[in-house]
Amino acid sequence: MQQKFIHLLYVPTMNCNMACRYCYLGENTVDHNDTACVDTLRFAVEKFRQENVIPFNLSLHGGEVTTLSPQAFRSIVEYIDGYYRENASLLRESGFTVGRPHIKTNLFSLDRHLDAIRDFQVSVSGSLDLPLSLHRAYRVTKGGGDTLHKILENVELLREIPNKKKVSATIFKEHLKHIDEIIGDIWYLHKSTCLDMNDFNFMVGFGEGMLTPLTHEDQVFLFDKMQEAFAGTELEKGLSGAWFAEFTKGYCSNCDVCGDRFFLLERNGDIYSCVRGQHHPDFFYGNIYRDSVADILAAAQKKIMAVHRAAGFKEECGKCGYLYLCKTGCPFVKKSNGDSMSYTCRLQQRIYEKNSEPPRPEENYRYLLRMHPQLAERYYIAPDPYPGIPTLEQLIAADERLQKVYDPDAFILDVDGQRVPLVSQLRKGARQFVFLTKFTTVRLYVRKDVMLALADYPVNNTLMLQLLSGDTVVYGDEQREKQAHVMTHHVYLPTLSRGASDMDGFYCMDLTGLLNLYYNALPQDKPNNLFVTTTALREYHYAKHKNNGFYHIRALNLPFQNIEFYYVNCDGLLDGQ
Repeated sequence: MQQKFIHLLYVPTMNCNMACRYCYLGENTVDHNDTACVDTLRFAVEKFRQENVIPFNLSLHGGEVTTLSPQAFRSIVEYIDGYYRENASLLRESGFTVGRPHIKTNLFSLDRHLDAIRDFQVSVSGSLDLPLSLHRAYRVTKGGGDTLHKILENVELLREIPNKKKVSATIFKEHLKHIDEIIGDIWYLHKSTCLDMNDFNFMVGFGEGMLTPLTHEDQVFLFDKMQEAFAGTELEKGLSGAWFAEFTKGYCSNCDVCGDRFFLLERNGDIYSCVRGQHHPDFFYGNIYRDSVADILAAAQKKIMAVHRAAGFKEECGKCGYLYLCKTGCPFVKKSNGDSMSYTCRLQQRIYEKNSEPPRPEENYRYLLRMHPQLAERYYIAPDPYPGIPTLEQLIAADERLQKVYDPDAFILDVDGQRVPLVSQLRKGARQFVFLTKFTTVRLYVRKDVMLALADYPVNNTLMLQLLSGDTVVYGDEQREKQAHVMTHHVYLPTLSRGASDMDGFYCMDLTGLLNLYYNALPQDKPNNLFVTTTALREYHYAKHKNNGFYHIRALNLPFQNIEFYYVNCDGLLDGQ
Protein backbone atom coordinates (compact mmCIF):
# COMPACT_ATOMS: atom_id res chain seq x y z
CA MET A 1 0.00 0.00 0.00
CA GLN A 2 1.36 3.42 -0.97
CA GLN A 3 2.38 5.64 1.91
CA LYS A 4 0.48 8.87 2.50
CA PHE A 5 2.00 11.63 4.63
CA ILE A 6 -0.17 14.07 6.59
CA HIS A 7 0.22 17.14 8.81
CA LEU A 8 -1.61 16.42 12.07
CA LEU A 9 -2.62 19.07 14.62
CA TYR A 10 -3.70 17.70 17.97
CA VAL A 11 -6.00 19.55 20.38
CA PRO A 12 -5.53 17.90 23.80
CA THR A 13 -7.83 20.42 25.50
CA MET A 14 -10.36 23.02 24.45
CA ASN A 15 -9.84 24.93 27.69
CA CYS A 16 -8.38 28.45 27.43
CA ASN A 17 -7.10 30.86 30.07
CA MET A 18 -7.82 33.97 28.02
CA ALA A 19 -10.82 35.63 26.38
CA CYS A 20 -9.46 37.30 23.26
CA ARG A 21 -12.00 39.72 21.86
CA TYR A 22 -11.87 38.22 18.36
CA CYS A 23 -11.48 34.51 19.21
CA TYR A 24 -13.08 32.34 16.52
CA LEU A 25 -13.64 29.46 18.98
CA GLY A 26 -15.83 31.54 21.30
CA GLU A 27 -17.92 29.37 23.62
CA ASN A 28 -16.10 26.20 22.56
CA THR A 29 -13.20 26.97 24.93
CA VAL A 30 -14.83 25.26 27.92
CA ASP A 31 -13.12 21.86 28.28
CA HIS A 32 -11.40 21.49 31.69
CA ASN A 33 -10.67 17.75 31.79
CA ASP A 34 -7.06 16.97 30.88
CA THR A 35 -6.74 13.37 32.13
CA ALA A 36 -5.19 10.82 29.76
CA CYS A 37 -5.02 13.40 26.98
CA VAL A 38 -2.17 11.57 25.21
CA ASP A 39 -4.24 8.41 24.68
CA THR A 40 -6.27 9.79 21.76
CA LEU A 41 -3.18 10.96 19.91
CA ARG A 42 -1.44 7.63 20.43
CA PHE A 43 -4.52 5.71 19.26
CA ALA A 44 -4.97 7.93 16.19
CA VAL A 45 -1.34 7.73 15.11
CA GLU A 46 -1.30 3.96 15.45
CA LYS A 47 -4.56 3.63 13.49
CA PHE A 48 -3.26 5.92 10.76
CA ARG A 49 0.02 3.99 10.60
CA GLN A 50 -1.82 0.68 10.18
CA GLU A 51 -3.27 2.17 6.96
CA ASN A 52 0.15 3.52 5.86
CA VAL A 53 -0.87 7.09 6.66
CA ILE A 54 2.12 8.72 8.34
CA PRO A 55 2.12 12.07 10.16
CA PHE A 56 5.20 13.99 9.08
CA ASN A 57 4.35 16.77 11.54
CA LEU A 58 2.72 16.57 14.95
CA SER A 59 1.83 19.92 16.53
CA LEU A 60 -0.26 20.91 19.53
CA HIS A 61 -3.01 23.50 19.37
CA GLY A 62 -6.07 24.40 21.40
CA GLY A 63 -7.92 25.81 23.15
CA GLU A 64 -4.71 26.57 24.98
CA VAL A 65 -2.31 23.65 25.49
CA THR A 66 -0.53 25.29 28.42
CA THR A 67 -3.69 25.00 30.54
CA LEU A 68 -2.92 21.27 30.79
CA SER A 69 -1.44 20.06 34.05
CA PRO A 70 2.36 19.80 34.00
CA GLN A 71 2.06 15.99 34.08
CA ALA A 72 -0.36 15.83 31.17
CA PHE A 73 1.66 18.32 29.14
CA ARG A 74 4.89 16.39 29.76
CA SER A 75 3.32 13.07 28.78
CA ILE A 76 2.15 14.36 25.43
CA VAL A 77 5.36 16.14 24.39
CA GLU A 78 7.30 13.07 25.52
CA TYR A 79 5.15 10.91 23.23
CA ILE A 80 5.69 13.27 20.25
CA ASP A 81 9.44 13.34 20.94
CA GLY A 82 9.49 9.54 20.87
CA TYR A 83 7.45 9.45 17.67
CA TYR A 84 9.96 11.66 15.86
CA ARG A 85 12.88 9.57 17.14
CA GLU A 86 11.25 6.31 16.12
CA ASN A 87 10.36 7.54 12.62
CA ALA A 88 13.33 9.80 11.90
CA SER A 89 14.83 7.61 9.16
CA LEU A 90 11.50 7.13 7.38
CA LEU A 91 10.71 10.84 7.43
CA ARG A 92 14.16 11.86 6.17
CA GLU A 93 14.12 9.25 3.40
CA SER A 94 10.71 10.59 2.34
CA GLY A 95 11.99 14.15 2.07
CA PHE A 96 10.73 15.58 5.38
CA THR A 97 12.64 17.41 8.09
CA VAL A 98 12.44 15.65 11.43
CA GLY A 99 10.88 18.15 13.77
CA ARG A 100 10.55 18.68 17.51
CA PRO A 101 7.39 18.74 19.62
CA HIS A 102 5.70 22.05 18.78
CA ILE A 103 3.03 24.09 20.55
CA LYS A 104 0.90 27.01 19.44
CA THR A 105 0.25 29.06 22.58
CA ASN A 106 -0.92 32.40 23.88
CA LEU A 107 2.17 32.32 26.17
CA PHE A 108 0.18 33.27 29.29
CA SER A 109 0.77 30.03 31.25
CA LEU A 110 4.04 29.02 29.62
CA ASP A 111 5.94 29.24 32.91
CA ARG A 112 4.09 26.13 34.21
CA HIS A 113 5.84 23.94 31.63
CA LEU A 114 9.39 25.24 31.29
CA ASP A 115 10.96 21.99 32.49
CA ALA A 116 9.17 19.89 29.85
CA ILE A 117 9.83 22.52 27.18
CA ARG A 118 13.55 22.40 28.04
CA ASP A 119 13.77 18.60 28.42
CA PHE A 120 12.09 17.80 25.11
CA GLN A 121 13.28 20.84 23.17
CA VAL A 122 9.70 21.91 22.47
CA SER A 123 9.49 24.66 19.86
CA VAL A 124 7.16 27.49 20.84
CA SER A 125 4.98 29.61 18.56
CA GLY A 126 3.31 32.34 20.56
CA SER A 127 0.61 34.79 19.57
CA LEU A 128 0.23 38.39 20.63
CA ASP A 129 -1.25 41.59 19.28
CA LEU A 130 0.70 44.38 17.60
CA PRO A 131 0.84 47.10 18.59
CA LEU A 132 1.31 45.95 22.16
CA SER A 133 -1.01 48.73 23.34
CA LEU A 134 -3.89 46.94 21.63
CA HIS A 135 -2.79 43.61 23.08
CA ARG A 136 -3.82 45.02 26.44
CA ALA A 137 -7.23 45.90 25.02
CA TYR A 138 -8.01 42.76 22.98
CA ARG A 139 -6.13 39.83 24.56
CA VAL A 140 -7.36 39.67 28.12
CA THR A 141 -8.03 37.10 30.83
CA LYS A 142 -11.43 35.51 31.34
CA GLY A 143 -12.03 38.20 33.91
CA GLY A 144 -10.96 41.01 31.60
CA GLY A 145 -7.52 41.47 33.17
CA ASP A 146 -4.22 42.37 31.53
CA THR A 147 -2.11 39.56 30.03
CA LEU A 148 0.75 41.42 28.36
CA HIS A 149 2.95 41.90 31.43
CA LYS A 150 2.98 38.20 32.30
CA ILE A 151 3.40 37.15 28.65
CA LEU A 152 6.51 39.31 28.31
CA GLU A 153 7.82 37.84 31.57
CA ASN A 154 7.28 34.34 30.17
CA VAL A 155 9.08 35.26 26.96
CA GLU A 156 12.01 36.36 29.11
CA LEU A 157 12.02 32.93 30.77
CA LEU A 158 12.78 31.41 27.35
CA ARG A 159 15.98 33.42 27.00
CA GLU A 160 18.20 30.70 28.51
CA ILE A 161 16.42 27.89 26.68
CA PRO A 162 17.90 27.24 23.21
CA ASN A 163 14.64 25.96 21.77
CA LYS A 164 13.16 27.58 18.69
CA LYS A 165 10.71 30.30 19.69
CA LYS A 166 8.72 32.80 17.68
CA VAL A 167 5.59 34.93 17.77
CA SER A 168 2.88 35.90 15.31
CA ALA A 169 0.34 38.71 15.19
CA THR A 170 -3.08 38.83 13.54
CA ILE A 171 -3.86 42.17 11.94
CA PHE A 172 -7.28 43.78 11.65
CA LYS A 173 -8.08 47.29 10.50
CA GLU A 174 -8.02 48.49 14.11
CA HIS A 175 -4.39 47.35 14.39
CA LEU A 176 -3.42 48.84 11.05
CA LYS A 177 -4.44 52.31 12.25
CA HIS A 178 -1.38 52.12 14.52
CA ILE A 179 1.13 51.15 11.84
CA ASP A 180 3.97 53.25 13.29
CA GLU A 181 3.45 51.63 16.69
CA ILE A 182 3.56 48.20 15.06
CA ILE A 183 6.91 49.04 13.49
CA GLY A 184 8.25 50.32 16.80
CA ASP A 185 7.07 47.25 18.72
CA ILE A 186 8.68 44.88 16.22
CA TRP A 187 11.98 46.61 16.90
CA TYR A 188 11.31 46.51 20.66
CA LEU A 189 10.68 42.76 20.64
CA HIS A 190 13.75 42.16 18.48
CA LYS A 191 16.17 44.25 20.54
CA SER A 192 14.77 43.89 24.07
CA THR A 193 13.63 40.26 24.26
CA CYS A 194 15.07 36.87 23.28
CA LEU A 195 12.89 36.77 20.17
CA ASP A 196 14.62 36.92 16.80
CA MET A 197 11.99 38.87 14.89
CA ASN A 198 13.32 37.56 11.60
CA ASP A 199 11.25 34.54 12.61
CA PHE A 200 7.88 36.23 12.95
CA ASN A 201 4.54 35.85 11.12
CA PHE A 202 1.87 38.33 10.13
CA MET A 203 -1.61 36.84 9.83
CA VAL A 204 -4.63 38.60 8.34
CA GLY A 205 -7.87 38.55 10.31
CA PHE A 206 -11.18 37.62 8.69
CA GLY A 207 -14.82 37.01 9.48
CA GLU A 208 -17.48 38.92 11.34
CA GLY A 209 -16.78 39.98 14.90
CA MET A 210 -15.87 42.98 16.99
CA LEU A 211 -12.86 43.76 14.76
CA THR A 212 -12.86 44.81 11.11
CA PRO A 213 -11.08 42.69 8.49
CA LEU A 214 -8.51 44.38 6.27
CA THR A 215 -9.53 45.21 2.71
CA HIS A 216 -7.29 44.08 -0.15
CA GLU A 217 -5.92 47.61 -0.30
CA ASP A 218 -5.22 47.58 3.46
CA GLN A 219 -3.23 44.35 3.13
CA VAL A 220 -1.06 45.72 0.33
CA PHE A 221 -0.55 48.89 2.37
CA LEU A 222 0.67 46.80 5.32
CA PHE A 223 3.09 44.90 3.08
CA ASP A 224 4.46 48.03 1.46
CA LYS A 225 4.87 49.84 4.78
CA MET A 226 6.89 46.92 6.11
CA GLN A 227 9.10 47.11 3.01
CA GLU A 228 9.68 50.81 3.60
CA ALA A 229 10.48 50.34 7.28
CA PHE A 230 12.64 47.20 7.26
CA ALA A 231 14.23 46.75 3.81
CA GLY A 232 18.00 46.98 4.18
CA THR A 233 17.91 46.45 7.96
CA GLU A 234 18.89 43.45 10.07
CA LEU A 235 15.26 42.30 9.81
CA GLU A 236 15.25 42.13 6.02
CA LYS A 237 15.63 38.33 6.13
CA GLY A 238 12.33 38.03 7.97
CA LEU A 239 10.69 40.66 5.80
CA SER A 240 11.56 38.63 2.69
CA GLY A 241 10.80 35.29 4.30
CA ALA A 242 8.86 34.34 7.39
CA TRP A 243 6.83 37.52 7.93
CA PHE A 244 4.43 36.89 5.04
CA ALA A 245 5.24 33.20 4.47
CA GLU A 246 1.69 32.10 5.28
CA PHE A 247 0.60 33.51 1.93
CA THR A 248 3.23 31.75 -0.17
CA LYS A 249 3.69 28.26 -1.59
CA GLY A 250 4.21 25.41 0.84
CA TYR A 251 1.34 26.30 3.15
CA CYS A 252 -2.09 24.73 3.47
CA SER A 253 -3.65 27.29 1.13
CA ASN A 254 -1.24 26.13 -1.60
CA CYS A 255 -3.22 22.92 -2.07
CA ASP A 256 -5.86 22.03 -4.60
CA VAL A 257 -7.57 20.25 -1.72
CA CYS A 258 -6.15 20.82 1.76
CA GLY A 259 -8.12 17.76 2.89
CA ASP A 260 -5.50 15.64 1.12
CA ARG A 261 -2.88 16.49 3.76
CA PHE A 262 -4.00 18.67 6.70
CA PHE A 263 -6.01 17.34 9.66
CA LEU A 264 -6.93 18.42 13.17
CA LEU A 265 -7.65 15.82 15.86
CA GLU A 266 -9.49 16.65 19.08
CA ARG A 267 -9.11 14.67 22.30
CA ASN A 268 -12.54 13.05 21.88
CA GLY A 269 -11.42 11.65 18.51
CA ASP A 270 -13.24 14.13 16.28
CA ILE A 271 -11.28 15.11 13.18
CA TYR A 272 -11.68 18.46 11.46
CA SER A 273 -9.88 20.31 8.70
CA CYS A 274 -7.85 22.69 10.88
CA VAL A 275 -8.14 25.22 13.70
CA ARG A 276 -10.40 27.37 11.55
CA GLY A 277 -12.78 24.52 10.80
CA GLN A 278 -13.10 23.26 14.37
CA HIS A 279 -16.69 22.46 15.33
CA HIS A 280 -18.05 23.39 11.89
CA PRO A 281 -20.09 20.56 10.29
CA ASP A 282 -18.83 21.27 6.77
CA PHE A 283 -15.25 20.75 7.98
CA PHE A 284 -15.88 17.68 10.16
CA TYR A 285 -14.33 14.53 8.69
CA GLY A 286 -15.30 11.86 11.22
CA ASN A 287 -14.15 10.36 14.51
CA ILE A 288 -10.98 8.28 14.76
CA TYR A 289 -12.63 5.95 17.30
CA ARG A 290 -15.76 5.31 15.25
CA ASP A 291 -14.76 5.71 11.58
CA SER A 292 -12.28 3.98 9.33
CA VAL A 293 -9.20 5.83 8.10
CA ALA A 294 -10.40 5.36 4.54
CA ASP A 295 -13.75 6.99 5.33
CA ILE A 296 -12.07 9.91 7.13
CA LEU A 297 -9.71 10.55 4.20
CA ALA A 298 -12.55 10.30 1.70
CA ALA A 299 -14.73 12.69 3.71
CA ALA A 300 -11.86 15.20 3.95
CA GLN A 301 -11.36 15.31 0.21
CA LYS A 302 -15.08 15.32 -0.59
CA LYS A 303 -15.99 18.09 1.86
CA ILE A 304 -13.18 20.45 0.91
CA MET A 305 -13.89 20.00 -2.80
CA ALA A 306 -17.59 20.63 -2.13
CA VAL A 307 -16.84 23.93 -0.36
CA HIS A 308 -14.56 25.13 -3.18
CA ARG A 309 -17.08 24.17 -5.86
CA ALA A 310 -20.02 25.71 -4.01
CA ALA A 311 -18.08 28.99 -3.78
CA GLY A 312 -17.81 29.16 -7.58
CA PHE A 313 -14.94 30.45 -9.67
CA LYS A 314 -14.29 33.96 -10.94
CA GLU A 315 -13.08 34.89 -14.41
CA GLU A 316 -10.45 37.04 -12.74
CA CYS A 317 -8.91 33.95 -11.14
CA GLY A 318 -9.00 32.06 -14.43
CA LYS A 319 -6.92 34.77 -16.08
CA CYS A 320 -4.47 35.14 -13.20
CA GLY A 321 -1.01 33.75 -13.72
CA TYR A 322 -0.65 33.00 -10.01
CA LEU A 323 -3.55 30.56 -9.61
CA TYR A 324 -1.00 27.74 -9.45
CA LEU A 325 0.31 29.28 -6.21
CA CYS A 326 -2.83 30.59 -4.52
CA LYS A 327 -5.39 27.90 -5.53
CA THR A 328 -8.09 30.51 -4.63
CA GLY A 329 -7.14 30.36 -0.97
CA CYS A 330 -8.58 28.89 2.23
CA PRO A 331 -11.92 27.09 1.74
CA PHE A 332 -13.08 27.96 5.25
CA VAL A 333 -12.58 31.68 4.73
CA LYS A 334 -14.21 31.47 1.29
CA LYS A 335 -17.28 29.94 2.91
CA SER A 336 -17.19 32.40 5.79
CA ASN A 337 -16.87 35.42 3.49
CA GLY A 338 -19.18 34.13 0.76
CA ASP A 339 -16.50 34.79 -1.86
CA SER A 340 -14.78 32.46 -4.32
CA MET A 341 -11.48 34.37 -4.26
CA SER A 342 -8.70 34.24 -1.72
CA TYR A 343 -9.31 36.91 0.92
CA THR A 344 -5.62 37.88 0.60
CA CYS A 345 -5.61 37.90 -3.22
CA ARG A 346 -3.97 41.28 -3.82
CA LEU A 347 -1.48 40.75 -1.03
CA GLN A 348 -0.48 37.40 -2.49
CA GLN A 349 -0.02 38.89 -5.94
CA ARG A 350 2.16 41.60 -4.43
CA ILE A 351 4.29 39.01 -2.61
CA TYR A 352 4.65 36.82 -5.71
CA GLU A 353 5.78 39.79 -7.75
CA LYS A 354 8.23 40.85 -5.03
CA ASN A 355 9.63 37.30 -4.91
CA SER A 356 9.90 37.18 -8.73
CA GLU A 357 7.54 34.21 -8.96
CA PRO A 358 6.79 33.65 -12.66
CA PRO A 359 3.13 33.91 -13.77
CA ARG A 360 2.03 30.54 -15.17
CA PRO A 361 -1.48 30.85 -16.60
CA GLU A 362 -0.94 27.63 -18.56
CA GLU A 363 -1.20 25.72 -15.26
CA ASN A 364 -4.73 26.98 -14.55
CA TYR A 365 -6.18 24.21 -16.72
CA ARG A 366 -4.71 21.47 -14.51
CA TYR A 367 -6.16 23.03 -11.36
CA LEU A 368 -9.58 23.56 -12.92
CA LEU A 369 -9.68 20.06 -14.37
CA ARG A 370 -9.82 18.78 -10.81
CA MET A 371 -11.73 21.52 -9.00
CA HIS A 372 -14.13 22.90 -11.65
CA PRO A 373 -13.95 20.45 -14.58
CA GLN A 374 -16.89 22.05 -16.37
CA LEU A 375 -14.81 25.24 -16.75
CA ALA A 376 -11.42 23.72 -17.51
CA GLU A 377 -11.52 23.86 -21.32
CA ARG A 378 -12.19 27.59 -21.23
CA TYR A 379 -8.76 28.14 -19.72
CA TYR A 380 -6.73 25.57 -21.61
CA ILE A 381 -3.46 26.96 -22.97
CA ALA A 382 -1.51 24.74 -25.31
CA PRO A 383 2.15 24.10 -24.40
CA ASP A 384 4.45 26.76 -25.82
CA PRO A 385 6.16 25.40 -28.96
CA TYR A 386 8.70 28.24 -28.84
CA PRO A 387 10.03 28.44 -25.27
CA GLY A 388 12.68 31.05 -24.70
CA ILE A 389 11.24 33.80 -26.91
CA PRO A 390 8.77 36.49 -25.81
CA THR A 391 5.16 35.35 -25.65
CA LEU A 392 2.48 37.10 -27.65
CA GLU A 393 1.17 38.70 -24.45
CA GLN A 394 4.63 40.07 -23.66
CA LEU A 395 4.95 41.47 -27.19
CA ILE A 396 1.53 43.12 -26.92
CA ALA A 397 2.31 44.57 -23.49
CA ALA A 398 5.49 46.17 -24.87
CA ASP A 399 3.81 47.82 -27.88
CA GLU A 400 0.92 50.29 -27.45
CA ARG A 401 0.03 50.00 -31.12
CA LEU A 402 -0.27 46.21 -30.91
CA GLN A 403 -2.56 46.71 -27.94
CA LYS A 404 -4.94 48.49 -30.29
CA VAL A 405 -4.76 45.63 -32.83
CA TYR A 406 -5.72 43.11 -30.11
CA ASP A 407 -8.13 45.30 -28.10
CA PRO A 408 -10.73 42.86 -26.66
CA ASP A 409 -13.31 45.63 -26.18
CA ALA A 410 -13.19 47.06 -29.72
CA PHE A 411 -15.91 44.92 -31.35
CA ILE A 412 -19.11 43.38 -30.01
CA LEU A 413 -21.31 40.97 -31.95
CA ASP A 414 -25.04 40.95 -31.29
CA VAL A 415 -26.83 37.71 -32.20
CA ASP A 416 -30.58 38.05 -31.74
CA GLY A 417 -29.99 40.33 -28.77
CA GLN A 418 -27.21 38.28 -27.16
CA ARG A 419 -24.03 40.37 -27.15
CA VAL A 420 -20.64 38.67 -27.46
CA PRO A 421 -17.38 40.68 -27.13
CA LEU A 422 -14.96 39.58 -29.84
CA VAL A 423 -11.46 38.52 -28.82
CA SER A 424 -8.51 37.48 -30.97
CA GLN A 425 -8.39 33.73 -31.46
CA LEU A 426 -4.73 33.86 -30.38
CA ARG A 427 -5.71 35.15 -26.92
CA LYS A 428 -8.65 32.91 -26.11
CA GLY A 429 -8.36 30.11 -23.62
CA ALA A 430 -11.06 28.20 -25.48
CA ARG A 431 -12.92 28.43 -28.77
CA GLN A 432 -16.12 30.45 -28.91
CA PHE A 433 -19.13 29.48 -31.05
CA VAL A 434 -22.52 30.89 -32.02
CA PHE A 435 -25.27 29.29 -34.11
CA LEU A 436 -26.89 31.18 -36.99
CA THR A 437 -29.78 30.61 -39.35
CA LYS A 438 -30.88 32.61 -42.36
CA PHE A 439 -33.34 34.31 -40.02
CA THR A 440 -30.89 35.27 -37.27
CA THR A 441 -30.33 39.00 -36.82
CA VAL A 442 -26.59 39.70 -36.57
CA ARG A 443 -25.26 43.16 -35.74
CA LEU A 444 -21.70 44.34 -35.20
CA TYR A 445 -20.87 47.17 -32.79
CA VAL A 446 -17.59 49.00 -33.42
CA ARG A 447 -16.19 51.32 -30.77
CA LYS A 448 -15.82 54.73 -32.43
CA ASP A 449 -12.22 55.42 -31.45
CA VAL A 450 -11.14 52.13 -33.07
CA MET A 451 -11.78 53.64 -36.48
CA LEU A 452 -9.29 56.42 -35.64
CA ALA A 453 -6.59 54.13 -34.22
CA LEU A 454 -3.32 54.09 -36.20
CA ALA A 455 -5.07 55.77 -39.16
CA ASP A 456 -3.21 58.74 -40.71
CA TYR A 457 -6.36 59.62 -42.65
CA PRO A 458 -9.40 58.17 -40.83
CA VAL A 459 -11.73 59.10 -43.70
CA ASN A 460 -9.91 56.47 -45.76
CA ASN A 461 -9.92 53.88 -43.00
CA THR A 462 -12.30 50.94 -43.35
CA LEU A 463 -13.97 48.39 -41.14
CA MET A 464 -12.68 45.12 -42.56
CA LEU A 465 -14.64 41.86 -42.39
CA GLN A 466 -13.14 38.56 -43.48
CA LEU A 467 -15.28 35.44 -43.81
CA LEU A 468 -13.58 32.04 -43.84
CA SER A 469 -15.20 28.70 -44.57
CA GLY A 470 -15.05 25.65 -42.36
CA ASP A 471 -13.76 23.85 -45.42
CA THR A 472 -9.97 23.92 -45.86
CA VAL A 473 -7.63 24.43 -48.80
CA VAL A 474 -3.86 24.18 -49.24
CA TYR A 475 -2.03 27.50 -49.62
CA GLY A 476 1.36 28.66 -50.88
CA ASP A 477 4.85 27.29 -51.13
CA GLU A 478 4.71 25.70 -47.71
CA GLN A 479 1.53 23.82 -48.74
CA ARG A 480 -0.10 24.79 -45.46
CA GLU A 481 -3.70 23.74 -44.89
CA LYS A 482 -5.92 26.66 -43.90
CA GLN A 483 -9.56 27.63 -43.83
CA ALA A 484 -10.68 28.81 -47.26
CA HIS A 485 -11.29 32.56 -47.65
CA VAL A 486 -14.85 33.27 -48.76
CA MET A 487 -15.03 37.05 -48.82
CA THR A 488 -13.41 40.29 -47.62
CA HIS A 489 -15.70 43.27 -47.14
CA HIS A 490 -14.67 46.89 -46.48
CA VAL A 491 -16.87 49.62 -45.06
CA TYR A 492 -15.42 53.14 -45.08
CA LEU A 493 -15.73 55.28 -41.98
CA PRO A 494 -18.16 57.86 -43.46
CA THR A 495 -20.52 55.03 -44.46
CA LEU A 496 -20.23 53.30 -41.11
CA SER A 497 -20.89 56.53 -39.22
CA ARG A 498 -24.20 57.12 -41.00
CA GLY A 499 -25.80 54.00 -39.48
CA ALA A 500 -28.03 54.19 -36.40
CA SER A 501 -26.67 52.76 -33.14
CA ASP A 502 -28.33 52.06 -29.80
CA MET A 503 -25.02 51.81 -27.93
CA ASP A 504 -23.26 54.98 -26.84
CA GLY A 505 -19.73 55.30 -28.19
CA PHE A 506 -20.21 52.59 -30.81
CA TYR A 507 -21.09 52.46 -34.49
CA CYS A 508 -23.48 49.69 -35.47
CA MET A 509 -23.63 47.66 -38.68
CA ASP A 510 -26.28 45.06 -39.51
CA LEU A 511 -24.49 41.99 -40.92
CA THR A 512 -27.59 39.84 -41.44
CA GLY A 513 -27.98 40.41 -45.17
CA LEU A 514 -24.22 40.32 -45.84
CA LEU A 515 -23.78 36.94 -44.18
CA ASN A 516 -26.85 35.51 -45.87
CA LEU A 517 -25.28 36.24 -49.27
CA TYR A 518 -22.83 33.43 -48.50
CA TYR A 519 -25.24 31.05 -46.80
CA ASN A 520 -24.98 28.45 -49.53
CA ALA A 521 -21.18 28.79 -49.80
CA LEU A 522 -20.56 27.76 -46.18
CA PRO A 523 -20.67 24.24 -44.70
CA GLN A 524 -23.21 23.45 -42.02
CA ASP A 525 -21.27 20.59 -40.41
CA LYS A 526 -18.12 22.60 -39.64
CA PRO A 527 -17.50 25.90 -37.84
CA ASN A 528 -17.02 28.93 -40.10
CA ASN A 529 -15.02 31.98 -39.08
CA LEU A 530 -15.70 35.73 -39.14
CA PHE A 531 -12.74 38.06 -38.46
CA VAL A 532 -13.10 41.77 -37.75
CA THR A 533 -10.46 44.52 -37.83
CA THR A 534 -9.75 47.79 -39.62
CA THR A 535 -7.48 48.51 -42.55
CA ALA A 536 -5.13 50.57 -40.39
CA LEU A 537 -4.87 47.90 -37.69
CA ARG A 538 -4.34 45.17 -40.29
CA GLU A 539 -1.54 47.14 -41.94
CA TYR A 540 0.23 47.56 -38.62
CA HIS A 541 -0.06 43.84 -37.91
CA TYR A 542 1.67 42.96 -41.20
CA ALA A 543 4.32 45.65 -40.73
CA LYS A 544 5.09 44.19 -37.29
CA HIS A 545 5.07 40.74 -38.87
CA LYS A 546 7.75 41.84 -41.29
CA ASN A 547 9.96 43.73 -38.85
CA ASN A 548 9.85 41.51 -35.76
CA GLY A 549 10.77 37.84 -36.09
CA PHE A 550 9.39 36.96 -32.67
CA TYR A 551 6.02 38.47 -33.57
CA HIS A 552 6.09 36.67 -36.91
CA ILE A 553 6.39 33.35 -35.05
CA ARG A 554 3.76 34.16 -32.42
CA ALA A 555 1.13 35.62 -34.80
CA LEU A 556 1.53 33.40 -37.83
CA ASN A 557 -2.22 32.86 -38.12
CA LEU A 558 -4.85 35.57 -38.41
CA PRO A 559 -4.76 37.40 -35.09
CA PHE A 560 -7.84 39.59 -35.45
CA GLN A 561 -10.92 39.48 -33.26
CA ASN A 562 -13.16 36.67 -34.41
CA ILE A 563 -16.20 34.49 -33.85
CA GLU A 564 -16.71 30.94 -35.05
CA PHE A 565 -20.22 30.03 -36.10
CA TYR A 566 -22.29 27.15 -37.38
CA TYR A 567 -24.98 27.76 -39.96
CA VAL A 568 -28.11 25.79 -39.04
CA ASN A 569 -30.57 24.84 -41.77
CA CYS A 570 -34.06 25.32 -40.35
CA ASP A 571 -35.97 25.23 -43.68
CA GLY A 572 -37.42 21.82 -42.89
CA LEU A 573 -38.62 22.99 -39.48
CA LEU A 574 -40.43 25.93 -41.03
CA ASP A 575 -42.13 23.57 -43.50
CA GLY A 576 -43.44 21.48 -40.60
CA GLN A 577 -41.01 18.58 -41.13
